[in-house]
Amino acid sequence: MTTIEEKPSLNGLAVASLESRRAVEMEKLIRNFGGRPFVSPSMREVPIEENRQAIEFAYRVITGEINIFVVTTGVGFRQLMSSTERSIQPKRFLDALSDIVTVARGPKAVAAMRESGLTPTVRVPEPNTWREVLDVIDSQIPIANQKIGIQEYGKVNHSLVAGLEARGAEVVSVQVYHWDLPEDTQLLEANVRALISRERDVLMVTSAHQVANLLRLSAELQLESELRESLKHVIVASIGPTTSEMLRQCDLPVDLEPEHSKMGHLVRECAVRAQRLLAGRQVRAQLIKTTGKSPLDVTAAWYDSPFMRACRKEASSVTPVWLMRQAGRYMSEYREVREKMSFLELCKNSQLCAEVMQTAVEKLGVDAAIIFSDLLPILEPMGMNLEFAQGDGPVIHNPLRQANDVDRVLELESMQSLQFVMDTVRLTRAAIHPSIPVIGFAGAPFTLASYMIEGSGSRNYLHTKSLMYNDESAWTVLMTKLSVTIARYLNAQIVAGAQCVQLFDSWAGCLSVQDYVKYVFPYVKLIIDSIVPEVPVINFATGNPALLPWLRGDHRTVVGIDWRVPLDNAWQTVGHDRAVQGNLDPVALMSEPATLKQMAADVLHRASGRAGHIFNLGHGILPQTPVDNAIALVDMVHELSQR
Repeated sequence: MTTIEEKPSLNGLAVASLESRRAVEMEKLIRNFGGRPFVSPSMREVPIEENRQAIEFAYRVITGEINIFVVTTGVGFRQLMSSTERSIQPKRFLDALSDIVTVARGPKAVAAMRESGLTPTVRVPEPNTWREVLDVIDSQIPIANQKIGIQEYGKVNHSLVAGLEARGAEVVSVQVYHWDLPEDTQLLEANVRALISRERDVLMVTSAHQVANLLRLSAELQLESELRESLKHVIVASIGPTTSEMLRQCDLPVDLEPEHSKMGHLVRECAVRAQRLLAGRQVRAQLIKTTGKSPLDVTAAWYDSPFMRACRKEASSVTPVWLMRQAGRYMSEYREVREKMSFLELCKNSQLCAEVMQTAVEKLGVDAAIIFSDLLPILEPMGMNLEFAQGDGPVIHNPLRQANDVDRVLELESMQSLQFVMDTVRLTRAAIHPSIPVIGFAGAPFTLASYMIEGSGSRNYLHTKSLMYNDESAWTVLMTKLSVTIARYLNAQIVAGAQCVQLFDSWAGCLSVQDYVKYVFPYVKLIIDSIVPEVPVINFATGNPALLPWLRGDHRTVVGIDWRVPLDNAWQTVGHDRAVQGNLDPVALMSEPATLKQMAADVLHRASGRAGHIFNLGHGILPQTPVDNAIALVDMVHELSQR
């Protein structure tokens, strides 16, 4: 078994890298991490000869017409000085720049300005896009009725210009160079053709302009559509936010982006994550081969449902709503079924599980159906003696109390022992209306590990934390076994017919942020990486709102929010580039209709009509909940959010 702590390696993967100035360094980095590099020059900077625009701009700065100057790149600032030095004395231009407000975008712009003796007034830290530039300007510089000069790089950034003009500024753009294809395009063409023929596993992109040139050359070769299709099957690694934004604007995937926008960080992140990202692609490819359809079949009735649109952060006619534990003890139909069998027996009866969920979906009128199952059946084939004891809840009769107990935990290579769950997915998909998406789910690794170690519920998680703190090696082995198994389990549910999956970390709230980051976060990341691409993943952890920034996952992740924090504050913390789910207090369903409506309206108000909100409770429906109140809540959300 490979554990998460082993040295990152590309393990011989073929890596196409688009480079310009630092091709030799990139090739060395890829080799050092065990990859096979195929580095191709992809662009060159072409200075604008006789740049009258730059000279005229410099005169406008000197004569006081420009109030603020935004430097977007280091090489661009140097080229601006070079373009103007024959017509304007450099010291005169620099003195004028020192008298106005200057904004440097990132450390390279700062360094270039310092070479000329300038210290920028405002610095925009990395990583950044035009949005971060605007945010910094908003926080530090009043720009209404000001003339702002922007040193552009390659082409005009229309989004930044529009943002500044919307704030009342007049914008003057000055271009100092443009980007062109390299003089020799043979290596770039070879990478295009190799990507199309699936001879590359990874594509690394280190500049936004490389994206345009990659598509330009593929179009000239009449291979653009083939290239776009091929990029669904490789790992597309972006060096930072600006490059990622360009990829997405061009409808190309972004599979990973390092925390720091540096080449070394990019290659290392690929070495850590590429193998598991490819695992999800392999599942998708096998599914397409078997069924002839993608897991996200755009022709399916559920694809444009309010729930799926919200997962993709797209606007819809209403805010979608479903409720955790929407099929449960509060419903008489469920209680009738439970009188005839134990809970575990019900979980293993796929036909009844599908019927129970079908009843709940039709009765409540919700916008999604989560399969009826439980977090813990996955632990039985992993070696745990599980029982749902009457009145005591789940009990593990052979808990892990010593470090060497971890050795008896089995990592599941096959999901055959859990086929009843896959049958539940398949039968639920068949039973409910085609426009209603099906959600699969699993317990998150920390919650499952805690059950395995504690043996049941716990107040202080003494045994779990003791193993976690005292034997990190055993903890790593256990969490890796769980994470790899969970990823396979969720992928199997997707193959069986789930359109979305949710991770439940019901006990993560007992952890501090630092403990979550060290002992849990890497394993949740492993799971999300390994799940079939583009399939939405709801990452839900309860009990500690301080964990929210660590639940963001990747771009398709929906962050579940419990009721302990206002939704607007939570979404701000998570980031509006992620969809969110939540977050009415489950006890609100015990209140009078007028109060319930007021509380539901408050949640919707805090979402501000922003695309990407899925209405839900902050945890599961309580057994004492009146069914009519649950039905009323769904109706209220649809009524109040209708657009």
